[in-house]
Amino acid sequence: MLKVLKFIIASCFLVASLAFSIQDKPETDSLKSSAAVTKVKTVVLDAGHGGKDPGTRGRTTQEKDVALNVVLDLGKRIKKEFPDVKVLYTRSTDVFVELTERSAFANRNRADLFISVHCNATPRASSVQGTETYVMGLHKTEGNLEVAKRENSVILKETNYKEKYKGFDPNSPLAHIMLANYQSAFISSSVRFADHVERNFKTLADRDSRGVKQAGFLVLWRASMPSVLIETGFLSSSKEEQYLRSRDGQNEVAEVIFQAFKNYKKEMDR
Repeated sequence: MLKVLKFIIASCFLVASLAFSIQDKPETDSLKSSAAVTKVKTVVLDAGHGGKDPGTRGRTTQEKDVALNVVLDLGKRIKKEFPDVKVLYTRSTDVFVELTERSAFANRNRADLFISVHCNATPRASSVQGTETYVMGLHKTEGNLEVAKRENSVILKETNYKEKYKGFDPNSPLAHIMLANYQSAFISSSVRFADHVERNFKTLADRDSRGVKQAGFLVLWRASMPSVLIETGFLSSSKEEQYLRSRDGQNEVAEVIFQAFKNYKKEMDR
């Protein structure tokens, strides 16, 4: 019992230290209150993984490639219909970008929305498929936790990650529970956008939507604006891998997210 208590206290201390880390603390003038987030003028598109980090894999497909193609296509669609909206990318080529830099980039550019695109996978069953859109929050199922742990494990590829993240352990369930308490100021707007995404996957693309979910993601926790992480499908499913690696499939995913952006922007601008 004493060992358990020591572990809990130590984990809380580590996550609290992470929250106030100078490395990850955004500058005061880059922060926005939830009341200030109204019109959508700047959007940051984040293609998950990249470079030395391929992300999850199918038989012949890597997550980093699908995410980048979708993000670049999405950006073109937004620029074409909304030339007044500034579209920025955390990466536009196959390079590795640290998790802290992704949200820091969005903060520095005073983004009004942060969209991180990924692909899912599970070793349990090749028949599992469908889309999921996450917002920062407390994971309510073991599956949500596993997704967060997998995405957060990217920090293991970063230099000096132990010092940079103040001892955060991507394999610790408790660390993710503590992490989930952040980004609460933007939860309502984040869920609003996420709901548009999942509804569109189901109605516009006839995809299996697994719904809007919450979990503790490092890529979202320091973003000072509404933020979502979109899992566009399971590369562990041969059917979905074939869809996600195809140009038609990637175009459709980009269109679904674009329509969600269009609806969200209309609501927020109003």
